[in-house]
Formats: sequence, C-alpha cells, structure tokens
Amino acid sequence: MDIRALATEDLNAAYDLKVRAFGPGDHAQWLRSIRPALRQGRVFGVYDGHRLVASARYHLFDQWWHGRAVPMGGVASVAVAPEERGRGVGRRLARGLLEAMDGLPLAALYPATAPVYRSVGYEHAGAQHFVTLAAEALRTLGTGSVKIRRVGPDDAADVVTLLRRLHADARDNGPIDRGEDFFRDLLDSADLFAYLAEDGFLAYGWGAGGQELVVHRCMARSAETARALWALVGSGSSVARTVRACVAPDDPLFWLLRDRSAEDLHRSSWMLRVLDAPAAIDARGFPAGLSAEVSVTITDEALPGNAGAWKLTVDGGHGSLTRTDDEPDALRLSARGLAALYAGVPMARLRRSGLAEGDASADAVLDAAFCATPHMLDYF
Repeated sequence: MDIRALATEDLNAAYDLKVRAFGPGDHAQWLRSIRPALRQGRVFGVYDGHRLVASARYHLFDQWWHGRAVPMGGVASVAVAPEERGRGVGRRLARGLLEAMDGLPLAALYPATAPVYRSVGYEHAGAQHFVTLAAEALRTLGTGSVKIRRVGPDDAADVVTLLRRLHADARDNGPIDRGEDFFRDLLDSADLFAYLAEDGFLAYGWGAGGQELVVHRCMARSAETARALWALVGSGSSVARTVRACVAPDDPLFWLLRDRSAEDLHRSSWMLRVLDAPAAIDARGFPAGLSAEVSVTITDEALPGNAGAWKLTVDGGHGSLTRTDDEPDALRLSARGLAALYAGVPMARLRRSGLAEGDASADAVLDAAFCATPHMLDYF
C-alpha cells in the first residue's frame, strides 16, 4: 500500500468511503467542499494497487496560542474502508499526513479513535464546549445601551478583523482562524442570524425542530456588549426554552449569569501534534513577564527533525528552541508529551501519565510558560 495525493478520477471512490464511514450526505455539497483542497493537493488517499482504501484531507488554519496565531493543519474527513479496518491502514494514513503537512508548525484533529493518533505523536489538548441553559436566563442580561447592527457577507472582513483582535487581546489558546472566505459564506446563510457591535460579534440560529436556539459564536471585549449580545439571543425565550451555545470553558458568560445551577455542559475533545518543534515554539505567545531557560530532550520517531537535545528559552513574551549538547539528566519529553505541554498540561500531570521524565527543577517555570485553557469554537 502507498499514500499519495488523491486524483480527480478517484472522487467517486472517495465519496463511497465517506458514505461508508460517516453515512449518506449531500453529494453536491461534498464536492464543493473538497474541490479546493483537491486542487491544492491537500487530499490524500491510501491505495492498494489502484484501489482506494482510505482517504483524508487537511485544512489550512491559524490557531491562537497565548494570543498569537500559529499556522496549523486541521486533519479531517479521515475514512477507512470497513473491510480494511484493523490492518494498520489508518495509522499509515495518519503518519503519511504528518509528512504531507511538512512546513506547518502544528496539526490538530477531532479523533474518532485516539490510539491511532497517539501512535504517531498526537495527544489530547482541549475540547469544543457546548453549554445548554435556559433562554430566560439570558433575556434579563441586557442593558439596552449597546449599538448592534445586522451583518451579512459584505461584513466578513470587519468580523474577522474584530475576532482576531479579541483573540489576541484575551491571549486565547486553541480557537482557529478560518479567514474571510469562510465567514463570507457563513454570513450568507439564510439560517444564520449575525450581529456586530463595536467590540463584539454574535452568530446564532434555530436548532433542529425549532425548539432551541444554537449560538455558534458570541464574543465581546466588554461586559456591557457581552450582556447585550446574550440578551439578544435570550429575547427568543418566548418560543425557545433553551439555548445551546458553543463557548470557551472559562467564557465570561459563566460570570454574567445570575445562576448556573441548571447548566448542562458537553465537550468534544481534540488532539494536537507538534510538527516542527522550533517553529511551533517561535510562533506561540508566552507570558510577557517570564524569563527562563530549560534543557529538554525530545524523542520523536515519526518526525526525527524534532528529536534530540534542545535549549528552550522564554523571554519577553517569545520563545525559541535551539540545538544544544545532550544532557543525560535533562527533562525528557516524547512527541505526545511535547504536544501536551504545548497545550498547557501541567508538568505534574505529564509525569504521572508517563509523558515526561528526568529533571524536574524547572517544572513550575514550564507550568507558568505554557499555562493555557485550550478550546475550539469550530468543528472541522
């Protein structure tokens, strides 16, 4: 078996794999979504001779880490023919995608099966969180003094500019930037209601059956604007009893609500992989007041360029990773351990789970440097 970029003539076979893996869907819509990635060589297949037995693609995103946008490959649509499962095809595809994403610092995905991705260096990093709460609890939040306007496709640039500013200012970790084209298409949907304030953005719509409102994005810099946007959603409480909202696990909403006793939280985990360790550290943001140097040895069988002895330096909000001489007693991280540390998992947790070993003298400093509450607001 070999892995290579998917050919146009294999689209029908790829759609058959998609249906067998995820169920039937809109074929025309699937074609529209996959063709740009196909043209750019971001769709791959595993072939047994001429027969397509697995396929996947990756998106080009930026992902926010401590308020800085880091280029990331978002792996999606991984499908393996049912008769080929359990034969290592999925692992072969996952490893081939690491090579295909050469040049990107990071990769992320929502796993259908974590062991396959852990075997090639991915580790759990964060989640997409949905909270369900009473619409009436939101209705009473507003003050009525914030100017809000409806927005459409022509406002995509303004929306993206604002969201980028909000993520940077909040030093967010995990959310992805899908760019103006994505938001232009999103804001063109008749089923989405979108509003823009000077320092906030809201996008929501009706859930299946029309008994629930679903908030896809609600972000604001000020408490006043956040109250106004959430109250706008809550104004539908006479029809919708509940609101299901995609939020950060530490979203300001939780501190705005008068009572949180009735909330229901659901999470979908995602995994992270460091593809280029020096580039990933250089691109990520770090606490501005922290200055430290730590020796670390990385083991990475799938991507040997990451392996070896390094000096991690953090200073003035920036980080770097430079080659150094091997120190036998240095902190030792596997590829999975590096991904977990990058995502803010405390060193004590990494050691207790076997993802970190060796020198522990700098553990508190590393906890401070990589401290994060990673989350995504999009599923891909």
